[in-house]
Amino acid sequence: MPADRTEHTIAAISTPPGSGGIGIIRISGAQALAILHRLFRPHDRRCRFRSHQLYYGHIVQPGANRIVDEVLAVYMQAPRTYTREDVVEIHCHGSYLLLSRILELILAAGVRLADPGEFTKRAFLNGRIDLTRAEAVIDILAAKTRKGIDQGQAQLAGALYQRIEGIRQGLMQMKAFIEVAIDFPEEDAEIVDLGGLQQILQQQVAAPLQALIASADQGRILRDGISVVIAGVPNVGKSSLLNALLQEERALVTAIPGTTRDFIEEYLDIEGIPVRIIDTAGIRDHAEEVEELGIKRAKVLLQQADLVLFMVDGSRDLSEADLRLYCLVAAKPLIVVINKSDLCQNGVRDFAAQGITGPAVWISARHQSGIEELKRAIFAAVAGGRDQWQEDGCAPNLRHRQALLRAEAACHRIAESLAAGSSCDLVAVDIQECLEQLGEIVGLTTADDILDVIFTQFCLGK
Repeated sequence: MPADRTEHTIAAISTPPGSGGIGIIRISGAQALAILHRLFRPHDRRCRFRSHQLYYGHIVQPGANRIVDEVLAVYMQAPRTYTREDVVEIHCHGSYLLLSRILELILAAGVRLADPGEFTKRAFLNGRIDLTRAEAVIDILAAKTRKGIDQGQAQLAGALYQRIEGIRQGLMQMKAFIEVAIDFPEEDAEIVDLGGLQQILQQQVAAPLQALIASADQGRILRDGISVVIAGVPNVGKSSLLNALLQEERALVTAIPGTTRDFIEEYLDIEGIPVRIIDTAGIRDHAEEVEELGIKRAKVLLQQADLVLFMVDGSRDLSEADLRLYCLVAAKPLIVVINKSDLCQNGVRDFAAQGITGPAVWISARHQSGIEELKRAIFAAVAGGRDQWQEDGCAPNLRHRQALLRAEAACHRIAESLAAGSSCDLVAVDIQECLEQLGEIVGLTTADDILDVIFTQFCLGK
């Protein structure tokens, strides 16, 4: 963000579009209080706008002396604000037309409309929060499960920052020893304690880095969720399974093969994991044109899926179409879902003997039996055998993971240099590289273009 833009007073509507009981407009910058004085007529004309106190009154159109709305207004004096600038919030009735009208009056007074995420970006640039906490705001707003919110709240409270800072402190300690040796090269053999440096590297840098990288997949799953595709030939009960999982009649269910022509998707909370569950068209040969388009989309979704629920009819033997579809998905992580257990009068079939391998769950989608067992199987497939997931201090996004991997590579080079007795200058270069990669995560060394990408993910008004 150019320096002159950071000096502008900005404003935006901070509540979602639509009707509601209350709507909020936020103003931040040096002119925030002056704008409030210009547009707000307090009920008590003697009020002096004490910081962090709500005042009742009206927004009045300048010049026309016409009341626009009955509101509550609050002035928050810097630096005890979200952006560490003067901030004003106007709480009015939640009509979006009314909010837009008040915002127009504010902008007409010389205020600039805030860019997406600009309030949070100013909080970061003004030193109130680090970059991991700023990204946590996005995660909280986008969370689809309670565990996702818990992870975002932990990150907002500084859990990830503290883990990164602990590693940085170990590196800074190593850097201090190495720089002394560089300043006194004739005595470096006596100054540098190789054993001590290797111990700091392993215990305070390498091991915590590896633990963060190991938790990255978990953080990503809790943040972004997983894609689970229900696949099967027509009429095995895919839509019935979707309805049973969601506990609502989301998909049409008929006895006619090919009812589902396109895919249907919904989100489901399974043990805190946001699961994007997708019901696809039944895959078969010789389908008519519209159904064939649905089948092509189903095949694309199968290739993109994190997990496939390969569904078969347990009341009959496998068909050639079942086996061809299984060959299509066998390389993917999958659970074999054997439906229509209520129709198996002559005992259960051994589908494993026919080449269908993998964890299997018997269900009756019609009678909703076995659904909880299936949910547990989905969680087990995603969690990799973990009963408890660590929510505090995970590295939940791809940017974090990539920086951690680069830091780990630098850490390996440091270890190799120390083991080989390389020059202190070479070790110092890799220590600095490791520090910079970790600094990129928390925003100490992050390039402006990366910051722009991060903050444009925010909605307006945040």
